[in-house]
Amino acid sequence: MAQNNGKFVTYYRVSTGKQGKSGLGLEAQKAAVTTYLNGGDWQIVDEYTEVESGKRSDRPALDKALAAARLHRASLVVSKVDRLTRSVAFLSRLLEAGVDVRFADLPQIEGATGRFLLQQMVAVAELEAGMISARTKAALAAAKKRGKQLGGNRGVKPTAKMRAASAVALQKRAADRASDIAPVIAELQAAGATSLRAIADGLNSRGIPTARGTGAWSAVQVARVLERI
Repeated sequence: MAQNNGKFVTYYRVSTGKQGKSGLGLEAQKAAVTTYLNGGDWQIVDEYTEVESGKRSDRPALDKALAAARLHRASLVVSKVDRLTRSVAFLSRLLEAGVDVRFADLPQIEGATGRFLLQQMVAVAELEAGMISARTKAALAAAKKRGKQLGGNRGVKPTAKMRAASAVALQKRAADRASDIAPVIAELQAAGATSLRAIADGLNSRGIPTARGTGAWSAVQVARVLERI
């Protein structure tokens, strides 16, 4: 098994309140994650446990786990694939969260391959929900018959509209990042960090990465985040 390095946020889920109180199933999940992370230079920065049915898509603990993973630039570790869900909407939201998701029961699946796995899970969920892919195949076949080029690089040059959309996407990413950091800044301010420099020092001491993920926080960077909160 390959060694794991870096920061990780763990997510566990049990289906009933009884399991949550007794630890039934939870210990096995933690053992699976411990085995997966065995070896290497890694750090668990946060842990979250959900007591909820897999049929539901509202997962407060998972939302917090994803936010923590984004905040620390960490990977999210789930003990087993079936600890997530088969909900199309839920899996799609997970894909859009911008977090590297790992599965302890599938140690070879990570990074781009892990994202691909999630995409396939979405596809399977759609199929199980009655979304038959034959319609899509028929549409593509008809488009190809009309001479429409499918796939590949078509030499498209970014238009003003495309560049504007890209700028909006970058602004949204910055706003989302600021939203993730806001609770930490609020804690630092409540603890007496009133200046931008003090807040920057507090973020650095907690190991919170900057927007680019490199270097240390500065007063200027903190001011930019505060403008977006």
